[in-house]
Amino acid sequence: MEGAEHMAGMIPLEPLPQLQHWQSTINDLQAGPIKQSAALVANSYEWKDELFGCDFLAAPVSLFKHAPLHEMWDSTFEGMKVEVKNTDCENYSDKLSDYFWVATVLKVKGYMGLLRYEGFGSDDSKDFWVNLCCSEVHPVGWCATRGKPLIPPRSIEDKYTDWKKFLVKQLTGARTLPANFYTKLNDSLASRFSIGVLMEIVDKNRISQVKVATVCEIVGKRLHVKYYDSTPEDNGFWCHEDSPLIHPVGWAFRIGHPLDAPPSYLQRVAAGRLIPTDSTPDMFYKYPSNEPPLFAQGMKLEAIDPLNLSAVCAATVMQILNEGYMMIRIDCYPADASGADWFCYHQRSPCIFPVGFAQANNIPLVPPAGITVEEFSWEQYLAVSGGQPADRSLFAARGHVVSHGFVAGMRLECADLMDPRLVCVATVARVVADLLKVHFDGWGMEYDQWLWAHSTDVYPVGWCRAVGHRLEGPLQPPPRPPRKHPPKQPRRRRKQQGLKSAAQPPNTTEESSQNSDMGDTKSLSPPTSVSEVSPDAEPRLETDSTPTKMEVDLEMESKDSIEQPEETLADMKVDSPNTPTDKSPATPTDISQHTPTDISQDSNSIPNIAQLSPAVSTEDTDSDKVIPRLVNTSVPLDVLTSVDPEHWSTADVAKFLTVNDCQPYCINFTNITGPMMLQLTKDEIIELLEMKVGPSLKIFDLIQQLKCKIKQPQSRLLNSFK
Repeated sequence: MEGAEHMAGMIPLEPLPQLQHWQSTINDLQAGPIKQSAALVANSYEWKDELFGCDFLAAPVSLFKHAPLHEMWDSTFEGMKVEVKNTDCENYSDKLSDYFWVATVLKVKGYMGLLRYEGFGSDDSKDFWVNLCCSEVHPVGWCATRGKPLIPPRSIEDKYTDWKKFLVKQLTGARTLPANFYTKLNDSLASRFSIGVLMEIVDKNRISQVKVATVCEIVGKRLHVKYYDSTPEDNGFWCHEDSPLIHPVGWAFRIGHPLDAPPSYLQRVAAGRLIPTDSTPDMFYKYPSNEPPLFAQGMKLEAIDPLNLSAVCAATVMQILNEGYMMIRIDCYPADASGADWFCYHQRSPCIFPVGFAQANNIPLVPPAGITVEEFSWEQYLAVSGGQPADRSLFAARGHVVSHGFVAGMRLECADLMDPRLVCVATVARVVADLLKVHFDGWGMEYDQWLWAHSTDVYPVGWCRAVGHRLEGPLQPPPRPPRKHPPKQPRRRRKQQGLKSAAQPPNTTEESSQNSDMGDTKSLSPPTSVSEVSPDAEPRLETDSTPTKMEVDLEMESKDSIEQPEETLADMKVDSPNTPTDKSPATPTDISQHTPTDISQDSNSIPNIAQLSPAVSTEDTDSDKVIPRLVNTSVPLDVLTSVDPEHWSTADVAKFLTVNDCQPYCINFTNITGPMMLQLTKDEIIELLEMKVGPSLKIFDLIQQLKCKIKQPQSRLLNSFK
């Protein structure tokens, strides 16, 4: 398994087969099939509106070792140029969307990317989030190979007179997606299981036994299995293919674990006869089979309750099985003589802890049945019961401390192991060593789950959208106004039954929240360099008003010096005004050698539209008020002299927040006018934003910048009269 070298002693000895290194060829771009965009799953929650929040912290994809392309994702996309659908055009619809334009990836949060169309400069009014795993995103040159037009967005179509020249400058030396990106993405999503495979899996209705089941569906390596005796109404069970809850055919017989199976299955397994649909040990992780038992029957320890993953409980080792497995009983439940409440943990499991672990890490411990939390202490309990605590040295088999990178506040998607068919919006509420306390947004703390940091039940933001799995939204979505479209707010209904899955074997035993090491990145083709572009424009005037076309030839050249033939970028439909305007874009860095290409351009008579300053918002056509943008830009002196926040209305304050990347918090300033805003203290802003400290400090700093900058031109004007 990739990234397994830092988990020595804690994962199976035999890693899974590795993907081959990627090789990029121009043929992948020219002749590859058109990958259709993944259809939105009905009633699935969409992250897009929430991602614009200043305080949104997505867990990096690199932290999820089971996630597609985790080894290269976080260091690949930012700054890339891509081709995407142009939604800023006349009569756009999802069904008839054959217009495309070039965009830059500004930010990456999980599998989601923030894109801005080329030509908008510092204007973020049309920025949009898109899932980079879906085929809505293409490498530069994709349109050319399929004869699709590149059409500039309607909002800025008159900003430049020569769009072809603009694109050439923007794309020369830029990076784009590797040509075989989607091919390798699909390869990384392929499961090693197939429909119809037989396996042994924990019985959700009796956790002390495993049951024969069949794989009936696979979504993003999550397996939907049905028990051999399931009724049509039984929805079966869901888990990841790397889950410790599933085992190969014959596992229970070899380990000595209780098994529920038809007689014919028991007979052939006992005789060692397999059939083609049987799962085999090479399809699963393996623990060291020759490792002697570390624990003994009757030992006391602490463990995560498999039926309530929010609880760490006092527990007892009830039985020692083969190959390091053992049956553990959670002591807070009434005793069951049949052992139906026992659960199988491996001695390397991350879900078991030495006596005193909960207290040392300030985690509430659920005491044995009949004892209150106030009355319970391990010393007194062991003295009365005569139990023997498992020595701390027995837990050392799980290995040394390794950084995993998760911190409290990170957002992710997580399987609800109370009802594992659901994957829900979640937040890391706490980090304790290699354990994560995952909180389901909008739900009470009693639904939280303690999971191993390398659990296969947690996924990056955007994972569900990428693989076509439904994502359950928060019970009560956060009070954040939508940026572009009303947010979808599906409500999920939780079931109070079902098995809570155990985590994978751990690799750390101490508190850690540092960034984990990146995996091998050599398996991905290097980002393609868009280079060797030079226009040779000769405008051809026509009297009609039909959109004009420009043909731009771009030569795609990869960074590993693979020679590739020249590709036509696309036919760009633009309306060119007769009166030119001086709006030359900034020259990009790393400009390569230019080669001449032929283009044709139609010109039409369209009124000239003056270029707006990137530092100023003039959206309010009913007012001459100037709203400055202070983020990542410098405001000219003549603009500052026109800024008068003392006369701003509540709408002007909202515009000020919007143009300075704080639109999600406009709703908190609904009743704040300009003069009131200038008088706000830091504590008052924090209270307005409901204790969101990070965004509050940003807005406070913006207000201080505004007050400082409007004083500068005033003082200069006063000095000019002296």
